[in-house]
Amino acid sequence: MWGAAASYAGPPHVPSWRKRWPSTARAATTGQDAGVAEPIVVVAYGTKWPELFASLGFRLRDALGPVATRIDHIGSTAVRGLDAKPVIDVQVSVVALDPHAVFSTPLQAAGFVFRPENPERTKRYFREPHGQPRTHIHVRRAGSFSEQFALLFRDYLRHHVERADAYAMLKWELAAQFRNDRQGYVDAKEPFIWDSIRLADAWAQAIGWEPGPSDA
Repeated sequence: MWGAAASYAGPPHVPSWRKRWPSTARAATTGQDAGVAEPIVVVAYGTKWPELFASLGFRLRDALGPVATRIDHIGSTAVRGLDAKPVIDVQVSVVALDPHAVFSTPLQAAGFVFRPENPERTKRYFREPHGQPRTHIHVRRAGSFSEQFALLFRDYLRHHVERADAYAMLKWELAAQFRNDRQGYVDAKEPFIWDSIRLADAWAQAIGWEPGPSDA
């Protein structure tokens, strides 16, 4: 049973290899959803990312109230010092995914865009309101494997800087290799992610990990 990790704190860690990375690989690119595939762009850790999540988390909590049992900053932008695509990922935990109107109606009223065509059936997916910075809202069932997976992966990287550095290096390499192939980029990361979860599970068993309090 994954059961509380010490709270994460510490200064951003800047690996030496990042300083040597060609500047052309860091170029920022904007993209739209209007039928144009966005190139894969990885950037250095953004010190404003926690603030962006805090603002977003407040809006989500205001919209959802007790419907959301948890609202958490997940993904690479939730790991201090980790280079990533500049996209804030948020996980909203709910008691059940259906009927989805319980959460989809207030989220859409707040301007978030429901994407029912998303193929992952263990979540419901929303995007940012039009014209705002790219955001991914992943609504998952509280206590489900997919919900716990995201939280454990995040916490493991927060507590293992060397693994986070290796993940960052891999992302820079894959972003250069699969710049215009998003699925190729995602698929190429999977072996690293699953190996990390194997390590994270052993760590969780050793320390009695369980998710800390909700982020919002």
